[in-house]
Amino acid sequence: MAMAMAYSRDGEGLSPAGRLFHSPSFNCYVIAILGCKTDINVEVIKEGLCHTLLKHPRFTSILVKKGRKTRWTQTTIDLDNHIIVPQIDSKPDYPDRFVEDYISNFTKTPLDISKPLWELHLLNIKTSTAESVGIFRIHHSLGDGTSLISFLIACTRKTSDPNALPTVPTTNKKNVSVSNARKCSTLVSFWMSVLSGVSLIWNTFVDVLFLVLTILFLKDTHTPLKGSNGVELNTKKFVHRTVSMDDIKLIKTEMKTTVNDVLLGLAQAGISRYLDREYGVEYKNDGTATKRKSNIPNNIRLRASILINIRPSPGIQDLADMMAEKGKAKWGNKMGYVTCPFNIVLHEDPLEYVRQAKATIDRKKHSLEAICSYACAKLVLYLFGAKVAGAITRRVLFHTTIAFSNVAGPVEEISFYGHPVAYIAPSVYGHPHALTIHFQSYANQMTISLAVDPTIIPNPYLLCDDLEESLKLICDNVVKKKHIAEII
Repeated sequence: MAMAMAYSRDGEGLSPAGRLFHSPSFNCYVIAILGCKTDINVEVIKEGLCHTLLKHPRFTSILVKKGRKTRWTQTTIDLDNHIIVPQIDSKPDYPDRFVEDYISNFTKTPLDISKPLWELHLLNIKTSTAESVGIFRIHHSLGDGTSLISFLIACTRKTSDPNALPTVPTTNKKNVSVSNARKCSTLVSFWMSVLSGVSLIWNTFVDVLFLVLTILFLKDTHTPLKGSNGVELNTKKFVHRTVSMDDIKLIKTEMKTTVNDVLLGLAQAGISRYLDREYGVEYKNDGTATKRKSNIPNNIRLRASILINIRPSPGIQDLADMMAEKGKAKWGNKMGYVTCPFNIVLHEDPLEYVRQAKATIDRKKHSLEAICSYACAKLVLYLFGAKVAGAITRRVLFHTTIAFSNVAGPVEEISFYGHPVAYIAPSVYGHPHALTIHFQSYANQMTISLAVDPTIIPNPYLLCDDLEESLKLICDNVVKKKHIAEII
């Protein structure tokens, strides 16, 4: 079995990030929703977990305090205490809302720390997009998005080949600088390297300075998306929408950008549409027509906190390599935060959102902000403990508006212990944001998952509509410009 491990990490200390996620002000959980195309066979799932998940030391350990340190200590696990199959007496009138409310109730109660910190809920209920639904709830101290998606992939197989692990996208980095350097003289390439280094240092300095200012006093503008104090403790609502991955790839190819550029541009476009509706006013013109005028305030400061995987090997790693003692990519929480400004404005040309997103991401790529934020968090943890580090991290996130994340998934259809998967919709809660946007690719589709505080965003379906409509507008404009270019 691919998940079988030849060693145990019994007694492993809780990592710095793990300690942070157990601090009183930053107690975070990961939600992973799997829509299945068939009814769920509970016994088959249990048998599959015995051969995969139970081979993973982190999922079979509890937290035990030994002296001043808390350590992962392996224990005997009873699957019946972790697999929950609710009794649904009759078919609900609105099955999608039933599932959403069921998941929302997770945010009201914490996991029992006397047991391994995960559970799997299996709902044999037909929704608009699946025949049944499985929901993982996992404490964030067990691992970050990269670790957990790698783990999920190791628990699945290709639908087309039940014995083969899924394929995930890899990042192909072209060494453009080396290629260009060969065309230039040694002196020119030397000065290009110097300028690049100076730019890296300057960008990092500016980003870290703004991070410090954010900790101290720099807050986002209060908007209809901004959570109030204590938002991390409020009940959350989880909704998702599936869009075409082909549309995203088309935009990426024609605009010569990356998928991340497209998704960030899409998020800015959708949020701008949503806020335009919230701020917009309607008025009569000539007594007959009704026109709409944007009333979005000028100079809104709205930033997203983006999680960045800082492992030496980028992208999703095979779980066997991630768990290896000498592997480059380690299991756990290896991520830093960057703050990314959103340009909230209605552009006449929808492609401008993607262009601006590309410029922002290119600038952030040439900065060590994520590594510095991770290193600073570890230093504060070491010097002052999890309580202080958690309070500082919470303050950084609370002063921004949105949590934003994107994780690449399998490129072909997969099966979860023989159950074909219709969609994957991950999210997170317990952090101080009223809105979390997570993009998850799977086969030829992209799932947009929203976690919202319903007291701040009472109708998240409208935001889903805005994101979906924004993608359509951007894609239509790309096709239109492509068609014009072909004619010319």
